[in-house]
Amino acid sequence: MDFDQRGFAKIHDFSMDFDTMRARLRSLAQDHPSGVIIPIIESDLKNQVLTGIVNELNECDYLKKVFIALSAQSQESFKEAVRVFGALEVPHNIIWCNNPHVVSVLEELKNKGLDVTALRGKGKDVWIAMGIASLELHAFAIHDADILNYTRMLPTKMLYPVVEPRLDFFFSKGYYARINLEKRKMYGRITRLFMNPILEAMQEKLQHKSRFVSYLQSFSYLLSGEIAIYSDLAMRLRIPCDWGFEVGLLSELYRNASHERICEVDLGFYDHKHKEVIEDGLVKTAEDSLVTLLRTLTEMDGIEVSQPFLQSLQVMYRKMAQDKIRQYHADATCNNLNYDRHQEECSVDSLSEAIIAAGKKYLMDPSKTQMPDWLRTKAAMPDIRERLREAAVEN
Repeated sequence: MDFDQRGFAKIHDFSMDFDTMRARLRSLAQDHPSGVIIPIIESDLKNQVLTGIVNELNECDYLKKVFIALSAQSQESFKEAVRVFGALEVPHNIIWCNNPHVVSVLEELKNKGLDVTALRGKGKDVWIAMGIASLELHAFAIHDADILNYTRMLPTKMLYPVVEPRLDFFFSKGYYARINLEKRKMYGRITRLFMNPILEAMQEKLQHKSRFVSYLQSFSYLLSGEIAIYSDLAMRLRIPCDWGFEVGLLSELYRNASHERICEVDLGFYDHKHKEVIEDGLVKTAEDSLVTLLRTLTEMDGIEVSQPFLQSLQVMYRKMAQDKIRQYHADATCNNLNYDRHQEECSVDSLSEAIIAAGKKYLMDPSKTQMPDWLRTKAAMPDIRERLREAAVEN
């Protein structure tokens, strides 16, 4: 633990107290109502960890509402979500993001010249939920539904610096150690083995020092999905619908927000369900994140993405990633962690191929995965948030 302050204000957890923070948030609730958005897919409904999340959220009585952004293919799955969250005592809505009524509303939006009907993914579900939540909330936190060591402090830590008027932040982002102490294992592979070295390679490859790349490098955990944000600010952001959501959100903040009003919050140790790099699609997360990075660097720095550019980036990435592996190996050895250096090297081999794949995807259509911001959407259909709330929130 340290006192380090870098590009953004870092709020460390030296002695945070839930009861103190809860009391303050409760006193602010009338003028600054806050809530939580939890994107969830059908398979998550079978995860026993949801019981713990519901129990911990029940202690957060300062929340005005919790929105469950559900992606489900059947009425049975919706009913299961209602059952699972039936024990949630905080007011809440199950937002069925892809039910036929929502599809119908989005078809109307398409007829008005703004087509999002072909887009799919977590980002789209969060986009729908943000639009609906902004009708009621001053600020909201967003986090996933598979957090194994979830506590009441997670939403509280995220929301407190955003809701507290004395601090004047309008965006907070969680950072943490991705270590499972029981298994003595280090996770966070896409951040450790892909995003961090690819940003170093990109910075070295560009002819000038990119302020945007430096901005991304300032975050302690770039791909953390735990954030809190002002509703008004959320309405101005374009976000990817795919697994590039986190990088896309930070890219939009770079364009739309004063960096002095961004903070990072220490969430301690963090553990959720773990995926394999190849078998479970972590390479897809790397690809989508890089597509978003390439798009933003084209906008911000005027880079020209070509096959030779991607090939040289791939070579530089491998060198940077292999340097990181040596560093992580040393860290793991001194901390008596189980570190499979060969597996890490194999992961880098797979992730390096994602650079070429992401480049091809970007060159085919640079902007096809991006949701429009809500200001643009409301200009096309002024009552769309209300229409979506009526269509998505089933009783």
